[in-house]
Amino acid sequence: MKQNIYDNNKFFQQYKALRARENNYNNLLEQPYFISLVPEVRGKVVLDIGCGMGDFAATCVQQGAKHVTGIDISANMIATAKSNYTYENLIFKQTAFEDLTVPAASIDFISSSLVFHYMADFQQLIKEISLALKSGGILLFSIEHPIVTANKGNDSWITNQAGDIFHFALDNYQDESLRTQHWFVDNVMTYHRTMSTVLNTLIDYGLQIEKIVEPKPTDDAIDKLPSIQKELRRPSFLIVRARKG
Repeated sequence: MKQNIYDNNKFFQQYKALRARENNYNNLLEQPYFISLVPEVRGKVVLDIGCGMGDFAATCVQQGAKHVTGIDISANMIATAKSNYTYENLIFKQTAFEDLTVPAASIDFISSSLVFHYMADFQQLIKEISLALKSGGILLFSIEHPIVTANKGNDSWITNQAGDIFHFALDNYQDESLRTQHWFVDNVMTYHRTMSTVLNTLIDYGLQIEKIVEPKPTDDAIDKLPSIQKELRRPSFLIVRARKG
């Protein structure tokens, strides 16, 4: 099932407002670690899955990529990306990856930031990505951490009446299935998978794991956004870089 939640106008407007804040989890936590794992893109063919408003795809062009395709299921996202960035060797398409035809062994680098947990068939996704990558090609992606997605959309920080945190209660970890939660709107759908499923699926389809990162905040990030200190107790994101053999 494909949920195009970013074309829900209430959701999209609140999401844009969140991303417009200088100090948010993306800017202070996920993106710095993600960017640190980006390979050399000069002269490379790049596919950005779930390109959003086009920032990362445009950065790849600015860093010398030969050609970049950014795809997103959301019309709102693609319209914003096209409005923000215009380069001859950058194309934005409104499509889901499942509906995109990619010639075998045609892509040097596939990136995806916080998208794969929205996709129902992870095995098919990784199979198609492996087919699309050239030998030696890189896949870099981030997802919501399995520790977070396991709890079926429930807020599992255990606190006292004063709001002091005791611990994070992990539950339903081995139940790999659809989750729904309230995030700006009701019934936002994501899919929970265990860490072993994520990593073993990559291995099964010929992708050699090069780096795994569970981002933790720096002291500077905590100063800018004190609530992010909770990430020292439980990671929100998982970032994986893998290479096709």
